[in-house]
Amino acid sequence: MFENIRLAFQGIWSHKMRSFLTMLGIIIGIASIISIVSTIRGTSEMLKQNLIGAGNNAVTVNLNDGDSVYDVAWGDTSKKTPILTDEIKEKVKNLDNVENASFFYSRTYADGIYYDDSSLQGGKIYGVDSEYLNTCGYIIQNGRGFVDKDFSEYRKVVLLDNNAVNSMFGEENPLGKTIEIKGEPFTVVGVYTNSSTYEPTINSIEDYYTYNQDMSGTVLIPNSSWPIIYKYDEPENAVVRAKNTDAMSKVGQKTAETLNAAITDSNSKLKYKAVDLLERAQQQQELSESTNRQLIWIASIALLVGGIGVMNIMLVSVTERTSEIGLKKAIGARKNRILFQFLTEAAVLTSLGGVIGVIVGLILSKIISKVASIPVAISVPAIVISVVFSMVIGIVFGLLPSVKAANLNPIDALRRE
Repeated sequence: MFENIRLAFQGIWSHKMRSFLTMLGIIIGIASIISIVSTIRGTSEMLKQNLIGAGNNAVTVNLNDGDSVYDVAWGDTSKKTPILTDEIKEKVKNLDNVENASFFYSRTYADGIYYDDSSLQGGKIYGVDSEYLNTCGYIIQNGRGFVDKDFSEYRKVVLLDNNAVNSMFGEENPLGKTIEIKGEPFTVVGVYTNSSTYEPTINSIEDYYTYNQDMSGTVLIPNSSWPIIYKYDEPENAVVRAKNTDAMSKVGQKTAETLNAAITDSNSKLKYKAVDLLERAQQQQELSESTNRQLIWIASIALLVGGIGVMNIMLVSVTERTSEIGLKKAIGARKNRILFQFLTEAAVLTSLGGVIGVIVGLILSKIISKVASIPVAISVPAIVISVVFSMVIGIVFGLLPSVKAANLNPIDALRRE
């Protein structure tokens, strides 16, 4: 085997230009596939990050009235809304792939929130429990978070995100300042932010409505203080943190089923439903990947052409080395020895082309990333499969020339000029 490989490299080196031109189809095909696969993976991850965020794996489960989210400010208040207890929360926490869970009150469009002459328009206000920040992947940037006494003593304190701070305070330090919510004074005790930096890319009006409210600002108050400014019996929603991104859809579905068990009215149109951003990301990924699969098939044509080129050059090589083959057979070389020698040469030729193609593909991926501002993610399995596939091409297309060489009559071969 090693002798065959040595002879293969010797033959390639003695005909450098011819060998390179033979490998060119393999190089182009492998490079195209590597760059396309890397771009597909990078684009898919970008889509997932753009929709899901900075990887906190948080799934929101909202109470829906029919097909839309139930908002107590606009919804039918005559409907009996479910009550979520601590027992239900423990059931949610014990679900598979759930790291943490939190229940919260919410008003989609916060109004009546003022600091001096400034107001928060179009943002959100949440009444949260002590586990909300951790579940959503938030951290305290300035000041402090909520403490147990804030809940037990019904303290009127708030946390603001940076967008709310910019809307109401500008460059002024908000800590210790008092804002009004529905005429009630609340003290700002902290500013919170995402634990990981994340800026959504907005490419459509749908993306705008998805992120606009969070961009306008969010105010958090203890859930025990919620009845001070709103009704005490308003419905709660849930946010659940999954152990990994791939489990988000299943976790959201199981959480919704658990919460819906608390709805006793079988005829009620109020049902909990998870906001499945992962499903939306996967739909966009599938659309992108289906288009790029066609490009992969087109790139594979280059591999086919490269394989035909290998077969052609190996047939030429057999013709050129007819006397050599006859001499080897005359001194006792068996058919299998001749067959494997030429198969090895074809496999080495295409494998070398595959390795060069991988290198060119990686370089091409980086160039595409820089020029088109598209992220790329190098796929190790794609690299391994490409090299192995190029070797298989050499074996398949080198089989006919190898069989022809092995079947040569030694007398005729030695007689041929």
